[in-house]
Amino acid sequence: MAVIVSDDLRLALELADVADRITLSRFRAEDLIVETKPDLTPVSEADRAVEQALRDRLAEARPGDIVFGEEYGGGEASGDGRRWIVDPIDGTKGYVRRVPVWATLLALESAGEITIGVVSAPALGRRWWAQRGAGAFTRDTPEGEPRRLHVSGIRELVDAQLSYGGLDGWRELGRLDALLELAWRCWRTRGFGDFWSYMLLAEGALEIALDAEVSLWDVAAPMLIVQEAGGRFTDLAGVETPAGGNAIATNGPVHDAARAILAG
Repeated sequence: MAVIVSDDLRLALELADVADRITLSRFRAEDLIVETKPDLTPVSEADRAVEQALRDRLAEARPGDIVFGEEYGGGEASGDGRRWIVDPIDGTKGYVRRVPVWATLLALESAGEITIGVVSAPALGRRWWAQRGAGAFTRDTPEGEPRRLHVSGIRELVDAQLSYGGLDGWRELGRLDALLELAWRCWRTRGFGDFWSYMLLAEGALEIALDAEVSLWDVAAPMLIVQEAGGRFTDLAGVETPAGGNAIATNGPVHDAARAILAG
């Protein structure tokens, strides 16, 4: 399969390689250093090491670009500016508990639009990527051939599989009952969580992925991958953005019906 790889995508994949080496080297390490951030979420030495390494590489390769990351912040790009959005480890809580479902998320925003997205989950041996207008792809093994992603063709909630990232956020939003109502309307419900829900959606394995509370770095890359696989990605208000503070991604046909229940 001929896969178009721009210079920016090539760099993003290189950055993912750098991140994978760091995260795998410290995964399940007995002496892994873990601290608690002011928001009471954990951060490991690997989170910080990955983000710093990616910032250093971007400073060399794209000195005019802004970097915005979970651990060290950053600014916004103005006008036609460019900004790299970095989540060094999405799923840190699992990472520090030795659960292999975690990934480095990388996105490039250019002139206010996400144009590159990479999700790399080395403990699973998986990586997904997309560039605006050129499709979304994965490799089933690190050495495998790229496979183009397509969302499923399911058209009704009664046949849809739903994944959500936990219940606490939905209770805080006052929409836990709405989530449960949507779950009852669907064929099957599982809580895969974090990036994993969105990648399974892009692969056509499920039809709805939800998060009641997310940050820009959590969903910028997954949003583009879902969209380039043919799906829809909005916040709960229906706005197509990774910065809405919450998210609903679907295969497309079930989007409006699912969102209507959650908004109810």
